[in-house]
Amino acid sequence: MKEYSKPKVVAEIGCNHKGDLNIAIELISLAQQCGADYAKFQKRTPRELLSEKAYDEPHPVAYNAYGKTYGEHREFLEFDLDQHKFLKTHCEEIGIGYATSVWDLTSAKEIISLNPDFIKVPSACNNNLALLQLLRDNYTGQLHISLGMTTKEEETALLDILQSLPKERIVLYSCTSGYPVPFDKVALLEIRRLRETYLDQVAAIGFSGHHLGIAIDIAAYTLGATWIERHFTKDRTWKGTDHAASLEPGGMAKLIRDISATQQSLAYKNTEVLDIEQEQRDKLKYKPK
Repeated sequence: MKEYSKPKVVAEIGCNHKGDLNIAIELISLAQQCGADYAKFQKRTPRELLSEKAYDEPHPVAYNAYGKTYGEHREFLEFDLDQHKFLKTHCEEIGIGYATSVWDLTSAKEIISLNPDFIKVPSACNNNLALLQLLRDNYTGQLHISLGMTTKEEETALLDILQSLPKERIVLYSCTSGYPVPFDKVALLEIRRLRETYLDQVAAIGFSGHHLGIAIDIAAYTLGATWIERHFTKDRTWKGTDHAASLEPGGMAKLIRDISATQQSLAYKNTEVLDIEQEQRDKLKYKPK
């Protein structure tokens, strides 16, 4: 068995669709054309997730706002359950997986009803023990959990909640929560720590990157991340907070190409002198007299 198997690549569309179902459909198709394994969205219930004060405050960056208040902004970017059902069907029709991050109990219940391959718990919500319990008790697919802005105590607590699940149903992601994240804050060696600490309790360790470019993702793969998640957009200059830390189709296609090339190269020589080397050996190798 090869030590390095082909990783799964998740195109995190999130809210980069700008609240437009047609843009979401186009982004799914672009992700599929790039070779991504999954197109992932996000589901929130703003009135449940936000306090009244937070709902009524203006967006902290007015340029990125899609409403007069932060709550209105979040409502504008939400798709309802029927729209998510439509997106899942579209994914299935063109041959790419569908998944969603859930931020609250209502959203979790709705997405559970669609039974996707996996549901993601974002870094912001991985200490919501009621959310974790709901997913544990009512969902049969994989739970993917990001560990950005998370303490070791919170890591232990969330795994304690999920300990009754088979390890095959849990994937943890190394993550730094920033948009974008400078290279000296990516902390790639967290992948190694998570593998050493938790690989006997979970199916895999992934990497959710919010950095610029694609070099870091290749390093994450070589360190043992078998799920690679990157935010995905059609245009990084579009209005919204996530676009700047996202890959456009050209970048996503190159990332998938480079991961494939890296996966093929991560092997030992199966003979002392490979067939491809023999002609050069015959021609160039020093021959003692």
